[in-house]
Amino acid sequence: MANKQEFFDHINEGYTTKGDSIVLGAAMLEGEAITNAFVKIPLKTINRHGLIAGATGTGKTKTLQVLAENLSEKGIPVLLMDIKGDLSGIAQASAGHPKIEERHAQIGIPFEPKKFPVEILTLSEQKGVRLRATVSEFGPVLISRILELSETQSGVMSILFKYCDDNKLPLLDLKDLKKILQYASDDGKKEIESEYGRISPSTSGSILRKIVELEQQGGDLFFGEKSFDTEDLLRIDENGRGYINIVRLTDIQDRPKLFSTFMLCLLAEIYASFPEQGDSGRPELVIFIDEAHLIFNEASGALLDQIESIVKLIRSKGVGLYFVTQNPTDVPDAVLSQLGLKIQHALRAFTAKDRKAIKLTAENYPLSDFYKTDEVLTSLGIGEALVSALNEKGIPTPLAATLLRAPMSRMDILTNVELEELLQSSKLIHEYNKEIDRESAYELLNEKIELANREEAKDKAAKEREASRTTSSRSSRPSRSRSSKSSLEKVLTSPTVIRSVLGILTKMFK
Repeated sequence: MANKQEFFDHINEGYTTKGDSIVLGAAMLEGEAITNAFVKIPLKTINRHGLIAGATGTGKTKTLQVLAENLSEKGIPVLLMDIKGDLSGIAQASAGHPKIEERHAQIGIPFEPKKFPVEILTLSEQKGVRLRATVSEFGPVLISRILELSETQSGVMSILFKYCDDNKLPLLDLKDLKKILQYASDDGKKEIESEYGRISPSTSGSILRKIVELEQQGGDLFFGEKSFDTEDLLRIDENGRGYINIVRLTDIQDRPKLFSTFMLCLLAEIYASFPEQGDSGRPELVIFIDEAHLIFNEASGALLDQIESIVKLIRSKGVGLYFVTQNPTDVPDAVLSQLGLKIQHALRAFTAKDRKAIKLTAENYPLSDFYKTDEVLTSLGIGEALVSALNEKGIPTPLAATLLRAPMSRMDILTNVELEELLQSSKLIHEYNKEIDRESAYELLNEKIELANREEAKDKAAKEREASRTTSSRSSRPSRSRSSKSSLEKVLTSPTVIRSVLGILTKMFK
């Protein structure tokens, strides 16, 4: 049996921080929580990204909730991707329970119920602040990646964007994008070909079909105005707590392209607009993606490439990305290798494949003199997890089986009445939920086509009038047969013929 004091000193030394930190819970030895052996996450390394993994029902979402609450309390805004729809309760304080009090007594910290500032966001028809972006903001490269276009099709997309830029045709929604495609294949074919090159009708048709597919998955709701400003994710309330922004995605599983579109837009916009933070000591924003295995399973290659790039680069902007999923193997290796904090809840070994996955998972954690990692992974209870983080110097902390603290807010959803009250009090919903459909490429191209049709009709009418006048002028002049004598007439009436005839007649009557 390991010495408790030795273990306590080991954990205390490994998790001591100079700067501010978040207490996740207390380290456990042989299934027993060691009071005051706090497992702490330095705020300085929160932007090094992380993973929360474990089998269904082991407490992953509650761990996410604990992290989000504590970040908010430290004045750090949070963005949650809520695919299961069970995180809205953060807006209300926990009702408390004797078991929660008992857990916190074991950990060594008091339990204090609290509610937190929450903003409900939505991509679809669900209630909340509408998240939108314009087609122009994406640009031809990201749009091509979302639609998974070929190299030739991507080239056509770049031509269309260039044409719209040159002719001051705003591309705001998918209606605009479809219209410019149709225009390039029909009324504007000659104009575009003369300046930018030929666009094959089959290519534009293929692109159009992919746009329609995105539209059917809800893309028509996402693309448009008013564009959501990522600065609004960084709000702090009057008490100095960061807002917890919850994106409701309960209907997103059937619309993977819509989610890919949103993620590409969000990550690209944050990376482009947020200033470099360097080693600031605390993050500016932390993003949690719940049920991330669904996203990775359904994501396009473009989304995976984008996430890999962003994970590597975005921490310099003071942004942390956290993936919540069932098994670490659900996350691509290129992403997994970039994650500094790993919180691993229990895994279940029901099959040979499960046992192999557990062995692979155990290898992702530091070696420990106090644990057999693969055995601990299958014996953890609900609300317990193996934790490995980075200290303030970027060095992995000791592996700690941890009894995690309980959420301070409600571990359930809001009622319909509570949700309505929350939405009514929102300062953003009135700004972003207005329907705006200003003049853009769709209307301007229609006007251009209509004007061209009117000009063509005028030219046609003028030509018809000219032809009519020419015909009328000809018909008013005497015909050639009436105004001049025929050849036979000329011969018969000539003096020679007359004299000949008269001479013959004279001889006959003598």
